Amino acid sequence: MIVRKGPRRRPAENRVPVRREPEGGSFRLTIEYEGTRYSGWQAQTNTPKTVQGRLQNAAGQLFERVELGGAGRTDAGVHAAAQVAHLRTNGRMNPDELVWKLNDLLPHDIHVLRASPAPRGFHARHDAVSRVYLYQISTRRAAFAKPFVWWIKDRLDVAAMSQAAERVTGRHDFAAFCDRRNTAESTVVVVDSMQIARSGDLILVRIAASHFLWKMVRKIVAALVEIGRRELDVETFQSLIENPEDQTFLPTAAPSGLFLEAVLYQDETFDRPLKPIVSVETFVPELVPAKETRGRR
Repeated sequence: MIVRKGPRRRPAENRVPVRREPEGGSFRLTIEYEGTRYSGWQAQTNTPKTVQGRLQNAAGQLFERVELGGAGRTDAGVHAAAQVAHLRTNGRMNPDELVWKLNDLLPHDIHVLRASPAPRGFHARHDAVSRVYLYQISTRRAAFAKPFVWWIKDRLDVAAMSQAAERVTGRHDFAAFCDRRNTAESTVVVVDSMQIARSGDLILVRIAASHFLWKMVRKIVAALVEIGRRELDVETFQSLIENPEDQTFLPTAAPSGLFLEAVLYQDETFDRPLKPIVSVETFVPELVPAKETRGRR
């Protein structure tokens, strides 16, 4: 008789336990923040003052393992009205509860607007198809709004700025309007739209594109301001876009006026009217002369 033996099993005490990763949750976060106090979005080893670092620290108090990434690497002093981030954890939590607990742990100038369940593979940066930035130029000195605008003393020709902005849309090489972090990175960007409008004491500049180069928006805005000042003509501006070889536009607009306004994903649209994120309104109280008080007889 032939007996077929199965695989030899180790004694129970010698078996190596199989580690199973606990099933976790994946979320899409929408975040607003004032970037004035921070060295940008991206976490850095040499400074704890980043928005991503503060969010990771807060999430780390709720879960053992945390993976967090943002859709846009905003620079120091730049703000966000609706930054998008993915959060992957080793535990599950109701999205509304997650928002409440994160905000309870975050500083006053970072706020999670909402959280929603996301596929485990959702990536805030790689899956984004468009990003929208809004820049606020103030035409007057403002005591309250300084952290959210770039004040330009000179009178600006908005019509000339709008004419130049029309040349930005389309597929162009923006090598003259960026600071390169990686020399191997392509400097070709497809700009979907660019708008300029007045709103009271503000001039608003909105630009939407699939992605942006480092400091690209701030350098384009600085060029538009020079055109508005009549220090730069539209033709020279266009030549910087069409023939960027060995040309660099050095001025860069202040980070205080820049907001990441929206991040879009597949099948999403953005239709917010072009209006300020932080307004600059001139407040003049209406004083009514007091009626003379008549003495009693």
